Amino acid sequence: MAPEHLEIEYPCLWQYRLIGEDEDRLRAALAECVDPARCTIGRGHVSTGGHYLSLVVDLTVDSEEERLRLYQRLAAHPHIRMVL
Repeated sequence: MAPEHLEIEYPCLWQYRLIGEDEDRLRAALAECVDPARCTIGRGHVSTGGHYLSLVVDLTVDSEEERLRLYQRLAAHPHIRMVL
């Protein structure tokens, strides 16, 4: 059985969670990938040992192509360990 394709109406508000080791570097990486003026950025969780932290990024995306392109750019950045 094939997985269902989620139908999303664009433009829509989308949320990315960026996980990394340093908040300043995460914010700089985000700024390299998308205009920070387009985003609402909040602090997420900090790992139990304090080694990792997350930023919650909300922004409006205009299409699936833009949403996926932003995900790929963020995930490829060396200061971002993971994008959810």
